[in-house]
Amino acid sequence: MDNVKQVYDIAIVGGGPAGLTAGLYARRANRSVLILEKATFGGQITFSPKVENIPGFPVLSGNEFAERLVDQVLALGAEMESAEVLGMEPAEGGWLIHTDGGDFAGRTVILATGARHRRLGLDREESFIGNGISFCAVCDGAFYSGRTVAVIGGGNSALQEALLLSDLASHVYVVQNLDFLTGEPALQDQLRARENVTVLTGRVVSELLGGEELTGIRIRKVDDGQIEELALDGLFIAIGLVPQNQIFAETVPLDAGGYVDADEHCTANKRGVFVAGDCRRKQIRQVTTAAADGAVAALAACEYLKKA
Repeated sequence: MDNVKQVYDIAIVGGGPAGLTAGLYARRANRSVLILEKATFGGQITFSPKVENIPGFPVLSGNEFAERLVDQVLALGAEMESAEVLGMEPAEGGWLIHTDGGDFAGRTVILATGARHRRLGLDREESFIGNGISFCAVCDGAFYSGRTVAVIGGGNSALQEALLLSDLASHVYVVQNLDFLTGEPALQDQLRARENVTVLTGRVVSELLGGEELTGIRIRKVDDGQIEELALDGLFIAIGLVPQNQIFAETVPLDAGGYVDADEHCTANKRGVFVAGDCRRKQIRQVTTAAADGAVAALAACEYLKKA
């Protein structure tokens, strides 16, 4: 690792709640820390307009939570770099991490890569992103003030998106493939109380309509195949996340869904690689469980360093 300026005790790939919490615990253990993030420090939660499930904070925005966490980790002396990790390989004394901004090195590595928004898998979907399709109501909702939009999905994220949009748009459709919504009952109650929200369950999007910009969708009823058409100005997709682990497939074991196959101890392999957050195989993916993973992974890395 002669071509790098510094070998960090712990290099963290991903700057969401899991990665930042790992950095916090590692710095409190007096370990040198580098956090690499290709997009937004704070992760997906920065796009949540309202977060109500963090102990001690009845209500705060995701962006506020992320800013506080970033400031806390920086104040402890962690270093952060905006760079996309392209791969990693074992090297003498640790790991060499290749990024689009150069190479970095860590005696141990914590993978906290999170996941990206799942797509519908329809023709022209990618071309409509930014031209009628969005994944973030807090980012793009204002563009649809007084207009008609639809949210695809029925979980917590989809319901939160729909609630925010209902304060802006003239009408909001919520389209769910199952016969029921899966989000928290409290969110469902809030949504059904909105007069400008229509919930359509048991339907899947079969076609995207429009030229250069999206103008609507066709949806198919699951039970009888009947086709319905919705004229829309905007479409917000909230059907879950896809892990970003393929570049590490030769380094750590992945399950069939692409998640790092590691248990609650957050150890990805026996050569100093650990994992935390939504990119790990687990049942519950919440900000609190991501933070817990970050703490466990950091402390496990510190124990590994003591024995190295």
